[in-house]
Amino acid sequence: MQFLYYALFAAGIVAVDQLSKYFTVAYIPLYTDISFIPGVLNLTYVQNSGAAFSSFDQYTMILAIVSLVVSILLILTIAFKWVRHPFGRFTLMLILAGAVGNLIDRFFMGYVTDMIQELFVRFAVFNVADIFVVTGAILLVIYVLFFWDRCERVHGKREIRGKRKK
Repeated sequence: MQFLYYALFAAGIVAVDQLSKYFTVAYIPLYTDISFIPGVLNLTYVQNSGAAFSSFDQYTMILAIVSLVVSILLILTIAFKWVRHPFGRFTLMLILAGAVGNLIDRFFMGYVTDMIQELFVRFAVFNVADIFVVTGAILLVIYVLFFWDRCERVHGKREIRGKRKK
């Protein structure tokens, strides 16, 4: 049953990502800026055929295949509780949702639609899916570095004994 909650939350993230991309394509001309928060944030329609920061732009299909394989592994990890603690699975779900959002673009269009451009730091244009991949990855690193040993060991013992404490 828990997997259903993770799946629904991930589907919601993918839906928000795809809607933001749809509205970007529908209402912003390619390579055009629209001020969203003056001096802070622009909406800029960019097509990214590569990975982060447009790297590997000649390898769109390979990136799509890698994203698909990683997405499948994340689904299996969450579904079979290879990461036992709910927070650990939550971080993987964030990464999965972002990966699927960008995978949909790569598969159907051959590029990823990016639209968020912050103005206070010189940085690449990105999208909603990217935000969730990065947030999930940062939280996963924090989880692994500071909580993995304690949380996974405790949850593992509870499940092995068959007595799940709540």
